Amino acid sequence: MKIRIKGNSVRLRLTKTEVGVFCKKGLYEEKTHFPDKIFTYSLQKKNGIDHIEANFSDDSIIVNISEDLVIDWDINTVVGFQHYQKLLNDETLFLLIEKDFVCLDETIEDQSDNYPNPLSSKT
Repeated sequence: MKIRIKGNSVRLRLTKTEVGVFCKKGLYEEKTHFPDKIFTYSLQKKNGIDHIEANFSDDSIIVNISEDLVIDWDINTVVGFQHYQKLLNDETLFLLIEKDFVCLDETIEDQSDNYPNPLSSKT
């Protein structure tokens, strides 16, 4: 699972295997090790909400998504989900969770587990 953070925006991109694990277990987590701390980010299903929400605590970002939104996400054509979470002082946090597609341009990254890009001319 990749995370991209810019300003008040957090985007998670998951490969086919990661989406499958998430749908089965209700949780997918990644860790980045630093010399003195570990940064954790996770996606988890949550009852009682109808959208996406995120929190940051103890060096971890936890993104929760409604269980109802992700039913059969691993086998359907839904690409992703987005939500603007209201914050204090009339600010918002934009949240985006999506399936990771194969890039159309050159990259050294292993993309063998990514979803086929719908814009690709390859079959």
